Amino acid sequence: MVSFKYIFGSESRKKLLIDFLNAVFKGRKVIRDLTFNNPNHKGMRKENRKTVFDVYCTDNKGGKFIVEIQQASQRFFKDRILYYSANLIREQGKSVAPDWNYRLPEVYVVALMDFSFDHTHRNQYLHDVRLMDVVTHTVFYDKLRYIFVELPKFKKSVDELETNEDGWLYSLRNMEILDEIPVPLRKKKVFRELYQLAEVINLSPEDMNAYQESLKIKRDNYSALESAELRGEQRGQKQGMEMERAKAEQEKREMAVKLKTKGMHVEEIAELTNLSIAEIQTLV
Repeated sequence: MVSFKYIFGSESRKKLLIDFLNAVFKGRKVIRDLTFNNPNHKGMRKENRKTVFDVYCTDNKGGKFIVEIQQASQRFFKDRILYYSANLIREQGKSVAPDWNYRLPEVYVVALMDFSFDHTHRNQYLHDVRLMDVVTHTVFYDKLRYIFVELPKFKKSVDELETNEDGWLYSLRNMEILDEIPVPLRKKKVFRELYQLAEVINLSPEDMNAYQESLKIKRDNYSALESAELRGEQRGQKQGMEMERAKAEQEKREMAVKLKTKGMHVEEIAELTNLSIAEIQTLV
């Protein structure tokens, strides 16, 4: 599978994680912002086993989120998930504050699974688990919630993708075997960024060097334009500034041609070079 930790575990790419979480929560929980926390946790005593979360973050309202990735079936997988949440809940105890009233933040665990629990509920790939009263079927406690996603059970084809959740689950299940971003997902920036990251993860050393070089040129171009504009303002030499700009534009077009030759998508080249899609399409 694609490295989910690489995709979801960085502050610089938290918009991807926020979009994914909002998709699987389906409006029942809306996340506006997230702050990444240290994923390493120890028990209250030194001898207690250390807990290491795949991704651990806090939203702008204080809610705690654990995102776990499990590629292979594990005998006590549910137990481990419950253990993780229990450790996180216990950590909230205000042991140094005698006036603590036991009020806890919301705790959410989202588990992405590349396997299925069992053969029951064959068509149910997403499980929303909460503490409920078995008689009234009402939620007993609404601040502890588990989302289990069984990716192998998600069977929708690209033509059946309708919701944001569909787009995410289709991508996470099939990204390694796809040659390009599916047409229904190209309009949304978050999916274009996701597939660009996936391509970077799987680049050969040679292609990785080319990608890094393209990023360097993009940053150098920005710096050159900024410097040229500053020099132009200071010296009043508009002609010199235009020459610098023309040189930077030419370098961008040359890099766009190289990336296009290597098969990179036009939309991604546009984001890297700041050239328009129409202009890139005319380059040979």
